[in-house]
Amino acid sequence: MSRRRRLALATLGVLIAVATPAAAHGAGLAGASTRSLDVPTWLFLTTGGGVVGASFLLASFVTDRSFVRRVHGWRRGSSPPLEGLVRSGLRLFGVAGLLFVLAVGFFGPPTPTRNAAVLVVWVGWWSGYTMSTYLVGNTWPALNPWRTVASALPSLGWRYPERLDAWPSVAGLLGLVWLEVVSPVADRPRFLAGVVAVYTAVTLAGAVAFGADTWFRRVDPIARVFRYFGRLAPLYYDGGVRVRLPGVGLDAPKLVTSRAEVAFVVAVLWVTTYDGLVATPLWRGAAVAAVEAGVPPALLYPAALVVGYLLVLGVYALAVRYSKRTARTYLPADALARRFAPPLLAIAAGYHLAHFLGYFLELSPALLGAIVAPLGPPAPVALVLPGWFGGVELGAVVLGHLLAIWVAHAAAYEVFPGKLQAVRSQYGITAAMVCYTMASLWIVSQPYSVPPYVS
Repeated sequence: MSRRRRLALATLGVLIAVATPAAAHGAGLAGASTRSLDVPTWLFLTTGGGVVGASFLLASFVTDRSFVRRVHGWRRGSSPPLEGLVRSGLRLFGVAGLLFVLAVGFFGPPTPTRNAAVLVVWVGWWSGYTMSTYLVGNTWPALNPWRTVASALPSLGWRYPERLDAWPSVAGLLGLVWLEVVSPVADRPRFLAGVVAVYTAVTLAGAVAFGADTWFRRVDPIARVFRYFGRLAPLYYDGGVRVRLPGVGLDAPKLVTSRAEVAFVVAVLWVTTYDGLVATPLWRGAAVAAVEAGVPPALLYPAALVVGYLLVLGVYALAVRYSKRTARTYLPADALARRFAPPLLAIAAGYHLAHFLGYFLELSPALLGAIVAPLGPPAPVALVLPGWFGGVELGAVVLGHLLAIWVAHAAAYEVFPGKLQAVRSQYGITAAMVCYTMASLWIVSQPYSVPPYVS
């Protein structure tokens, strides 16, 4: 998100220098500072890819199905005595937060680094809160302010067209990310508040038309992202707060049930990559060359978003078909695609953490200061992270892929009766993960470059 990168630049006052060694920067929302690693780029790229490949070999030695089931079936839990009060408090907090963003966005300071609405949306919500959904647990069903308001409105009871499935949420997610990249949504608080107001109107209209449950379960892209990310979290709600091992919630057989839901999972994976890619020097050079060759600037970013998404979707489809061939199974490729899509969410979460953890920590002091005094905030203060923090970001990418390898391994042993068949089924998926690991690490390692031709 180029605009939020500029926000971090303005707040931190950090000059980005192109360094010879690899430099982790967490493109987009992750922050503007460059934290150099004293290793050559080619070394950590091949090391990261090698670690993912080696993890597949190690997982292949775990052939005891009962052990895998015990790991994924481990649960602990209890019901909190103030559950109803907590849920009501979250709902009230969510609605208050939405009203706060609208009010401060329209009437607060015009400077983005001093406007609490900008900082709450990008630092507090899309950065910090999103991380909490996969690191701790998904509280969005209770916190979601649009769902709270929609539940109090009457419903027209229209029947949702089954043929649409989850495709509107795919289009919605891609559209939101495109808007993030090309619009001044993080530079102009009034514009941000206007976007939130429009999103509120569309969401409430859809919830009234089709019912809140249908809209937020099938259409709303934000609710779907958080619901999927919540499957990675160690805490979840099932008649009470329960604890499980991180990531094992992705192993549910019916988590992804259609082609449209597979497409949404791939979209979650791609949009974070796209956000980082457009902030690299490589993209800047390619964009300038494309415009000079006659490509309209207004077409450049949406075309790259859609073409890149179709490319990633195609790579996943090829990996699944290769897995079907190597496993020598009569199961259709669509069934394998649905079963092996959830592990991709672990990769997306790892890349999101690498993107946004540094950004969140750096701008948290500015966020707190703006919330305390939204109409007259103090001068923004940023936390300066140490140089070694870049290793944490790179580690998040690798850990996300390692978790994905294990979840896919466990899923294969549930799908295939033969041990060798289960291992062979992972060849194509693992190869795609290795390539994506190296691409992700390369993007994270690049110095920030302001994307050209954005508003």
